[in-house]
Amino acid sequence: MSKNNNQPTEAQIPEEDSDIMVTLSLDDGSTAECEILTIFDVADRNYIALLPLDENAEPNEEGEVFLYRYSEDEEGNPSLENIEDDDEYEAVADRFDELLDEAEFDEQ
Repeated sequence: MSKNNNQPTEAQIPEEDSDIMVTLSLDDGSTAECEILTIFDVADRNYIALLPLDENAEPNEEGEVFLYRYSEDEEGNPSLENIEDDDEYEAVADRFDELLDEAEFDEQ
């Protein structure tokens, strides 16, 4: 898992009953198709974990995951923000790792 330095300019998150995918429009003008892994909270803030997909809609080979702050406005429109603070990022990455461990344990 690496710290994501791409600031999303726009995120399109589909309705609940469709595929759990998001298209990020990045500052550099490129787009990234990602699968939403989970939305979770740390210290009363919401965060989202995104798995970037390759051109064949398969998970990236590096296993890279993007972590962002996640919020919704009054109308339910999503907003993603980079996590700038290293301590905040560490806390979020640690919680995400815990969630992965819990999911792995539940599968056994």
